[in-house]
Amino acid sequence: MAAIVVLEILLAFFRFFAGASIFSFLHVVTCRLPAGESVVGGRSHCPECGKALTVFELIPCFSYVMQNGKCRACKALIPFDYLILEVCGGVFFVWSGSTFGWGSLGILSWKAVLAFGYLCILTVIAMIDWKTRMIYDRFHIMIFLLGMVSIKVFPDHGIWDRLMGAVIISLPMFVLALCVEGAFGGGDVKLMAASGFLLGWQAVLCGMFLGLLAGGIYCISMMAAGKLGRKDSFAFGPFLAFGLSLAFFYGDRMAEWYLALLW
Repeated sequence: MAAIVVLEILLAFFRFFAGASIFSFLHVVTCRLPAGESVVGGRSHCPECGKALTVFELIPCFSYVMQNGKCRACKALIPFDYLILEVCGGVFFVWSGSTFGWGSLGILSWKAVLAFGYLCILTVIAMIDWKTRMIYDRFHIMIFLLGMVSIKVFPDHGIWDRLMGAVIISLPMFVLALCVEGAFGGGDVKLMAASGFLLGWQAVLCGMFLGLLAGGIYCISMMAAGKLGRKDSFAFGPFLAFGLSLAFFYGDRMAEWYLALLW
């Protein structure tokens, strides 16, 4: 029994570390892509002093803690979001497997792989959009490709459900963007179209609702603090990403619960 417990602990640690490692790389993507740098070439380095990082300085979560959040060479503070993102990666990996199942050898099932992949893309979108107010088209294409794969992996959502999901939110957003300057960015519209094809119409509606709710709370709190004015705008992509990530896991159940209340 003790051996089984130890094995489960080691397996849980491995799963968390795998997710943290992937998100550590994604942080590199969010930094290099807007700067026009290669995301695969060149060694990781300190942004302050330029020192190339060693293997022991690149261990997810562990290196940050052991270095007390500072570069070993110049002692510059490492942004706390490095650690936060790596922890989120570990949590998302475990969350995906726990929700959609583990495959052979304890790794993610195909459903869980698709879920974790979607979370990866949404995280990169959220971080880049927050910094640059831009969502690259390549990420919309990636989500659409996930939607194509999910036709086989999640057969409960038929093609008509997905096609309706692709337009039920994105089309009104597009019309509103044409009529009201600054209402939505083109990246937001395409994000909802691609995600609607992946999630289906019920879940994407829930995703939009949760995104609007999160964005509204942020906007009200920032206005109350005097950091945003009535005419100021902010990146909406991160809040859409938040709503869509929850919708992937719980959107269908939320829609069923709501419809049950109506009927």
